[in-house]
Amino acid sequence: MTSIIGWDIGGVNTKVARVVGADVIASRVRPFAIERDRDGLAPLLGELARAVEAEAAAVHAVTMTAELSQVFRTKRDGVAFVVDAVDTAFPAACVRVYTVDGRFVSTDVARGEPLAVAAANWAATARLVARTHPDCVVVDIGSTTTDVIPIVDGEIVARGRTDPERLREGELVYTGALRTPVEAITPVVELDGRPTGVSADGFALAADVHLWLGAIAAEDYTCATPDGRPATRAYAAERLARIICADREMLDDAAIDVIAGQVADAQADCVAAALDAVRRRHPALRLAVVTGLGEFIAVRAARRAGLGVAFLGDLLGPAARHAPAAAVALLCASAELSPV
Repeated sequence: MTSIIGWDIGGVNTKVARVVGADVIASRVRPFAIERDRDGLAPLLGELARAVEAEAAAVHAVTMTAELSQVFRTKRDGVAFVVDAVDTAFPAACVRVYTVDGRFVSTDVARGEPLAVAAANWAATARLVARTHPDCVVVDIGSTTTDVIPIVDGEIVARGRTDPERLREGELVYTGALRTPVEAITPVVELDGRPTGVSADGFALAADVHLWLGAIAAEDYTCATPDGRPATRAYAAERLARIICADREMLDDAAIDVIAGQVADAQADCVAAALDAVRRRHPALRLAVVTGLGEFIAVRAARRAGLGVAFLGDLLGPAARHAPAAAVALLCASAELSPV
């Protein structure tokens, strides 16, 4: 059977999954900042396709969020750049781009309908989940953002479609497992039992919090560290101390534990608040389907919101960390594609 190669092409991470029939055979993720190396995207796509052993005849199904990168002045420019890179990497292949309303369109159509394909990756994940969980809230937490997507009677009932709409409706939350600055999670932590302001100077990231607490491994810390030092637990503690303008000579492990725990709690509370808002609109929903690198945050948030928890990993295995890439490939495998 012909493989379907699913892509989730982001501004800082590119994810790929190879699907044969209804099975995810392989998946990969590669940190890649488009704004630092625009010309590197097409070669990267070819490299990742070889890594998952894509055949020359494979069909490529594409979602993206890279159009939001600051290197592009408009989403139209970003969409065109991404589809150009895919066409360059796979000039003889059948390439289809996923739209937020569930269509697969050619790269030419994608260029002409940029807002239909921009940041449509969440819709692919949700439509896949809807096949097995017709009434739930999908919570997908990646390195940077959180998707909160309600599904009722097998239909996506999200109010937002574009990123601004989804932010407005609380269905896109800008908090993630790695890249979120600590000061964007909470303005205050406790020091010696008293509220203490957090410095808004980019000293530490969510990745430092979760690495210190053991929720992620050092190899999961794939973004640049704020101070340029290694992504180790020891250096994470130094970065966390600095958020209250201290250092490790001033704060022991117990103090770092308190700070990290409070930031992690605040992040879970933020996601739980978004879930509460969605549930107020759909009070019958009782289940959260969680996925992504920040799945552990999603579990805590769902339980705080009073929801049961199911894991997309039970369906996708390790590829659940790359859910949109796997989802768009599986959806494409069951779709009837037009010849143009």
